[in-house]
Amino acid sequence: MSDAASEIARLRAALVAEMARARAAEGELAQARALASCTEAMIQELKLEIAKLRRDKYGVSSERRARLIDQLELQLEELEAGATEDALAAEVATAADTTSTVRAFTRRKPVRKPFPDHLPRERVVVEAPTSCTCCGSDRIVKMGEDITETLEVIPRQWKVIQTVREKFTCRACEKISQPPALFHAIPRGWAGPQLIAMIAFDKYGQHQPLNRQSERIAREGIELSLSTLADLIGHACVALAPIHALIERHVLDGGRLHGDDTTVPLLARGGTKTARLWTYVRDDRPWDGGAPPAALFKFSTDRRKEHPTRHLAGWHGVLQSDVYGGYNDLYLADRSPGPVRSALCWSHARRKFFELADIKAIARKGKKVAEEISPIAFDAVTRIDAIFAVEREINGLSAAARHEVRQQRVAPLVHDLYDWMLAERARMSKHNPVTKAINYMLDGEGRWE
Repeated sequence: MSDAASEIARLRAALVAEMARARAAEGELAQARALASCTEAMIQELKLEIAKLRRDKYGVSSERRARLIDQLELQLEELEAGATEDALAAEVATAADTTSTVRAFTRRKPVRKPFPDHLPRERVVVEAPTSCTCCGSDRIVKMGEDITETLEVIPRQWKVIQTVREKFTCRACEKISQPPALFHAIPRGWAGPQLIAMIAFDKYGQHQPLNRQSERIAREGIELSLSTLADLIGHACVALAPIHALIERHVLDGGRLHGDDTTVPLLARGGTKTARLWTYVRDDRPWDGGAPPAALFKFSTDRRKEHPTRHLAGWHGVLQSDVYGGYNDLYLADRSPGPVRSALCWSHARRKFFELADIKAIARKGKKVAEEISPIAFDAVTRIDAIFAVEREINGLSAAARHEVRQQRVAPLVHDLYDWMLAERARMSKHNPVTKAINYMLDGEGRWE
């Protein structure tokens, strides 16, 4: 072999070796990328679990906590998808390199729950061979089967229902008769009840604006304008008004109510304004009442005190709420049909301490180091949680049984909490946030009785 041929052979061998090293490096890089993606997704998943556990432990239900969990879930969604792509790429790279000794990366996959039993099962049998794949004999018998379940969805289908009302004429008297038209929530019944319910649920339950719904429906081949959908919502509200009236009557028939309000954004000219959603809950289960629980919602464009006064006009009983001054007119002695008795809410008082014992908002704004939690506020949360734990034990018992347990176990905890708050407040500045949380419970007429 000439020197040139030998050199060409050597260069070819070197090129093959270099290509093998390059493939091995690509495989190792894919493995490392998959491992990093999986690790990042696992960290994000643990952060989400910690946030949920902290919420469950301390019972916070603020919008700030909900937004934090939503943000973590969105980040986890992207990371999980990216980790799956990188893991598949690593498998492809490892399979393509037959000379590499790099151990294949196996991503830890979440354990999937079995599909619900109530879902219908469609059996698809793969056609089996009629003869032996080894010897060709037709003497084969079934000895078992393997079943793989695949979750599938049927896209929603649109249809037009033709309701036919036949006309008849009497041969004897020539009278024409026809069955009456069926009830429809809207005139001439062009939209079925399931369609109206779907649009209303998507708007209020899924927070999907009507313009988005109109666009999606158009992509499915149906033209329903925004004004048409808005008209359906109006008819739905009118049709459901009697049910709302029954719920209101049932709630206001209760002698004990929980009252609270929350902010909701309201579209206005030039932007949005803050409106209010008032909630009144009747729940007799804690004292072994037989009436089913129910919630009544009222809307207002502001938070003036005239709203709860109007909502609860004609009602008297025990109202458990926060210390919002808008309820004060309900407690007046000369009120008709009688003064409402105030029962302040421990959960609202606890929230003041919890906000100081929780991770501060600075951590949620992207700061790497969160401020330290307040040990005094954390102690207050722990003390109140001990009271809540006893209350959960006696939930649903009779009034006499609950009174006995409260006198024996809850009263000492409440007295200790009172003495502890007085002692802590005496040592702190009046501008301390914990002092303000303590004042929320102690200051004000009738707050601590």
